[in-house]
Amino acid sequence: MAALEEQLTKYLTDVHSIEQQALAQMRVAPELAEDPQIAEAFSRHCHETIEHERAVRERLEARGAKPAVLKDMLGTLTGKGFTMFARAQPDTPGKLVVHAFSYEHMELAAHEMLTHVAELAGDAETVAAAREIGAQEDAMAARLAGLFDRAVDASLREVAHDELADRLDSYLADAHAIEAQSLQLLGKAPKHAGTEQLAQVYAEHRAETERQQQRLDELLNERDGGPSRLKDAALALGGLNWGVFFQAQPDTPAKLAAFAYAFEHLEIAAYELLARVARRAGEAEAERLATETLREERAAAERLHGLFVPALEASLPTTTTA
Repeated sequence: MAALEEQLTKYLTDVHSIEQQALAQMRVAPELAEDPQIAEAFSRHCHETIEHERAVRERLEARGAKPAVLKDMLGTLTGKGFTMFARAQPDTPGKLVVHAFSYEHMELAAHEMLTHVAELAGDAETVAAAREIGAQEDAMAARLAGLFDRAVDASLREVAHDELADRLDSYLADAHAIEAQSLQLLGKAPKHAGTEQLAQVYAEHRAETERQQQRLDELLNERDGGPSRLKDAALALGGLNWGVFFQAQPDTPAKLAAFAYAFEHLEIAAYELLARVARRAGEAEAERLATETLREERAAAERLHGLFVPALEASLPTTTTA
């Protein structure tokens, strides 16, 4: 039981760092939104995130612990780094909403897992706090999903109709780069999955991702656009670095499942926007590709979500022997 108590404190410090990273993003996001409704959603959630950080910090203090200063600092820097990345893109509002949608699902996964660990440890106050925060993260994700159309509107506001085909090529190249990153992550995932069922899900989705990337290759080549090799290389390197990160974690199966779930939602949001851009450009084949891939990514996310508890239990072997 002592080991479980220690793990609960660790999960709280991890969640606190996640909230610090979210706060760094939320404080800047409204000024980058270029749309009043998107800006309002981020402003509203910024206030919620301030309360989330406070609630998690109070649960740590109640356990005689403190936030992890280094983790919090790295989280804050990462959050600021993302907003700088979004600001530099030609479609800042779209990139902002896509990545925020993914990050909300990272937070949702983290709070679901925190809830389960707190339940095992018999910490009712932490269970209540994690559930309340998780509900607000879920609501924010739903708000962002309802803003995909406005994100595309804001991103394409200055794009002339005869330039839409070129912009669509850019969105297709972005999707190709995301799939390259996914392949790197999924290639390493089975080794660190923690359960045979999770390893099989990762392996099956990697094969599916290869087919998705092949479809993108074919369409880009037909359009004489070709994938952006520079983008692919940069994002694939990120996938390789994740493999090193996860291998170094003592609770790799849980962190891997949470991150893979969030990454699926990065892909979901990216294809939601791609489908809308293709529709505006009158490109039916690209819209069909995005819609088909969306179904596959949503199904993969649901499979992962259904395996959160086994992933967590594989990360907490002491709970089966206490």
